[in-house]
Amino acid sequence: MTRISTAVRGLVTTLAALLAVTAAPAAAQAKTEPKAPDDFVALRSVDPTIIQEMRYVTPHNFVGEPIDGYRQPLCILTRPAAEALHKAQLRLLRQGYSLKVYDCYRPQRAVDHFVRWAKDLDDQEMKAEFYPNVDKTRLFADGYIAEKSGHSRGSTVDLTIVRLPAKPTRPYHPGQPLAPCFAPQDERFPDNSVDMGTGYDCFDTLSHTLDPRIQGTQRANRLLLKNTLEDVGLVNLPEEWWHFTYKPEPHPDTYFDFPVSARSLAGRH
Repeated sequence: MTRISTAVRGLVTTLAALLAVTAAPAAAQAKTEPKAPDDFVALRSVDPTIIQEMRYVTPHNFVGEPIDGYRQPLCILTRPAAEALHKAQLRLLRQGYSLKVYDCYRPQRAVDHFVRWAKDLDDQEMKAEFYPNVDKTRLFADGYIAEKSGHSRGSTVDLTIVRLPAKPTRPYHPGQPLAPCFAPQDERFPDNSVDMGTGYDCFDTLSHTLDPRIQGTQRANRLLLKNTLEDVGLVNLPEEWWHFTYKPEPHPDTYFDFPVSARSLAGRH
């Protein structure tokens, strides 16, 4: 009996040690997963009327797969940025439009994903839509990809305007034929936004907000977005008609890495 008891105790000890080793990484990960600071909010809690089409949770982006750190289709921003968007939305609603956000806070791990993809020159899966005229070797030099993003500071947002009532947007199916992001609106991937001259995340100089080749209704739409947002404190990046940053930024020098999920905002007072 003593030998059996000793053997059983040894087996139990071994199993307990194995379980401890297996559980440790998961526990450590759960314990160290970063959370959002107290001044970050879900945009929906500030203005539920703003349409959200969070592209990086889906494979319809220039990488062609969901991006690291995007766990839910949720727009998270610093409160001042979210409140500025609410003010802009009130103005647009009176004119029969709504804002639609494509991306908001972006964790550093997502930016790292972009960098890995940009360095993999063999991966050209989404070139035909998002960067048809740009050689992938030029993405860093031309400023389309960088190792840090203002989005990670929490006050930058990518967005557009939708005429109400908003039409549904057809889902993207990986492997489907791709059209250039600067093709005429009825030829490029369908989006329920007004015509801005290019699609979102179009790596091309035509995406420059005031590019002189963009005229007529397309230019008027860009100016409506730009003027409305700048009136409430959001400053446009001239190279991207969709990119705006609230000024002054609450966190001008900090690049956060908490995941895009409701859990990152949970448990705060």
